[in-house]
Amino acid sequence: MSEPILFPGVTRSVPAPTIVLPVNYEAEQGLLGALLVNNGALERVRDFLEPDHFADPAHQRIFDAIRKTVDKGHQANPITLNHFFQGDGLAEVGGAQYLVKLAASVVAIVNAEDYGRTILEHWERRSAITTMLELIGRCTQPQIEDGERLLEEAEERFHQIATRTEKRRGLIHVSVAVRSALDQIEAAYKAGGSSGLSTGLMDVDGILGGLHPGEVLILAARPSMGKTDLAVNIGANVARSGAVVGIFSLEMSAEEITKRVLARVTGIPADKQRGGRVSHQEMMALGRAASEVEALGLHIDDTPAPTVEAISARARRLRRRHGLGLIVVDYLQLITPGNSRNRRNANRVEDVTEISRSLKVMAKDLGVPVIALSQLSREVEKREDKRPQLSDLRESGAIEQDADAVAFLFREEYYLTREEPKQKSGESAMQFSMRLGDHETRLKGVQNVAEVIVAKNRMGPTGTAKLLYLPAQSKFGNLATQGGVAVGA
Repeated sequence: MSEPILFPGVTRSVPAPTIVLPVNYEAEQGLLGALLVNNGALERVRDFLEPDHFADPAHQRIFDAIRKTVDKGHQANPITLNHFFQGDGLAEVGGAQYLVKLAASVVAIVNAEDYGRTILEHWERRSAITTMLELIGRCTQPQIEDGERLLEEAEERFHQIATRTEKRRGLIHVSVAVRSALDQIEAAYKAGGSSGLSTGLMDVDGILGGLHPGEVLILAARPSMGKTDLAVNIGANVARSGAVVGIFSLEMSAEEITKRVLARVTGIPADKQRGGRVSHQEMMALGRAASEVEALGLHIDDTPAPTVEAISARARRLRRRHGLGLIVVDYLQLITPGNSRNRRNANRVEDVTEISRSLKVMAKDLGVPVIALSQLSREVEKREDKRPQLSDLRESGAIEQDADAVAFLFREEYYLTREEPKQKSGESAMQFSMRLGDHETRLKGVQNVAEVIVAKNRMGPTGTAKLLYLPAQSKFGNLATQGGVAVGA
């Protein structure tokens, strides 16, 4: 007897419905029989059908055995498959005689794809039902889990079901790829050399060719280099072009991110805003800037330690409601690995590897560029030349492998400021003065200069772009010089 449940808006309990999972054993048998008679029919279903789409475990094993046998270049029929099932439980459905029965019951091989689609449709419905039942069970537990997290997990689970049912692109004729490639080339030509979203930073676009859908750009740096400012500047520039930008700030609050955007627009430092040390005129300027910023398609999520699945679910929701052009994640090492309940024995390298690959999958799935910020290891600090290298990527080489582009942010000014010369024992005043003068000359030459070092670019060149950076204003811009001093262009 089923347990009663209470539905919303109903004052009395009603019996829980008996749920029968949808299956179609006849379609499963029909497809397997068609495959055993003609192995060529496998090509009609290979792109979308998997063994676990079958409801009957025996049918799952038979389909898997047929695929493996055909992939090895052998004929799959009741005789050649017999050894697969000796002693593995197929006897419960008739053993080898069952394979003969399947082959003998074929009506028409041309129905193979229809059978496959029917099997897939029933799997979709079963998966949806079991997912909903599991979530209902968790929602009705005395210790209720976080509601928003449950909704995000539900959305992600259903998205995974939908993704598995999409037909893979497979092999396409070069004529199709040629037309697509020409469209991309024409778009880049009309845009003056960049077919992707412009970062708003001319020299960066000159190397990367803009930000491209489905690609991941890792922006890595040591602390205090300004990587958050750079990512927010790029996000604001993209939003100013009319695109919608989702910023997932795992370290700073939405308000702190917004203050940096306001600082960039007004030139009023974020720390002055935070401390309320602003004049009446500056408050008026902040008010005007706020109206400008409000009009941008910037959306900020400051939830701490989300999983990539949660980020992906929220990004899909944003895309449905407003559209989506770019995702910024600040920063990679603060993301929680998925399925953390099952990862107690995983080490940090494995975690970062999973996160890195999941970001790439998310970028391709959503069809938008993703900028993911990353920390660098302390090895940078031990070298005389502190410009980062790919080997400095913290905790995992998978970050480099999965990223379409890797860029490092470096400011020589930061290090020179902290290396002001001290007079050495036995050094004359003149010698020290000359050394100090050399240091001041070097410092002047790099003041307000930041380098974006593109160390990996899967689809283009590598190189270094020099930018103007005004830390107090959280502002990056194109670089020009006047009298050897960096100024905004």
